[in-house]
Amino acid sequence: MRRSKDLAVVILSSLFALGLVQGQGQPAAPFVVHQLKPNVYWVEGGGGNSGVIVGDKGVIVVDAKTSAAGGKELLDDIAKITPKPVSIVILTHSDGDHVNGLAAFPAGVKVIAHENNKKEQETALAAGGRGAPPADHLPSQVVTKNEETLTLEGVKFELRHWAPAHTSGDLVVFLPTEKVVFTGDIIAMQMADPLIHLEKNGSSEGWIATTKGIVALNADQFVPGHGDVQAKAAIQKRLTDAEAKRAKIKELVAQGKTLDEVRAAVDLPPAAQAAGAPGGGRGPSFPTFTQVVYQELTKK
Repeated sequence: MRRSKDLAVVILSSLFALGLVQGQGQPAAPFVVHQLKPNVYWVEGGGGNSGVIVGDKGVIVVDAKTSAAGGKELLDDIAKITPKPVSIVILTHSDGDHVNGLAAFPAGVKVIAHENNKKEQETALAAGGRGAPPADHLPSQVVTKNEETLTLEGVKFELRHWAPAHTSGDLVVFLPTEKVVFTGDIIAMQMADPLIHLEKNGSSEGWIATTKGIVALNADQFVPGHGDVQAKAAIQKRLTDAEAKRAKIKELVAQGKTLDEVRAAVDLPPAAQAAGAPGGGRGPSFPTFTQVVYQELTKK
């Protein structure tokens, strides 16, 4: 029982951590809307990036911000783009800075997510407390296959899940006609290395497999979970760097090196790491990529 409660607390922390980017007493900056294609936008601010796709009769949103207030601001921004109603939300993963803004969305809006995303939200909801997702907006349609092609509001979507990566329930959203990909936090540009949530059964090997899949998509614009839109070359570089770092860690583990010795060999100095941490070091911290790989390889 104690272990279950501890796990729930860790999951709750991860649900909202990346959204805690404002210091106490500092007003949040307004969201910024960027147009990618005639019918495709991305909205930064208020937590993770969101996607807005305007369809024939309604709007599809990818990820919903951190809070009810953020969700409302997102909906207000969408209303400036089009009078069409938001009919569908697709979630890339279960972290609160991508999910909890759903509290402001209309009742009955369809919410699509990977089946493991729904399980993670249910675990957090059962634990209650700060960061729990809105109970009345849990996923109403789950993806159970590695690839699912849907036509939503006249727009073709490919929803991809290669393996547990950032979390066990990651979903990559690909618009093949527009050649745009929403990666969720599989790609999070505020961190030099991949962010893996072990408490949600994420995996460094799965991250590499997933990112290989993302790079193979016939797309030219990649909207990360955090940060600016990237070209394919930037995604490939993150993949190459992560593969090389994981291989080096594996080599050092085989030599019997301790975690501290591995860190000294492969990581940036602590000051440089802190400068690139989400929220400038505020909020809950998570194991680094090095720690995750070391733990996976040693089971420690």
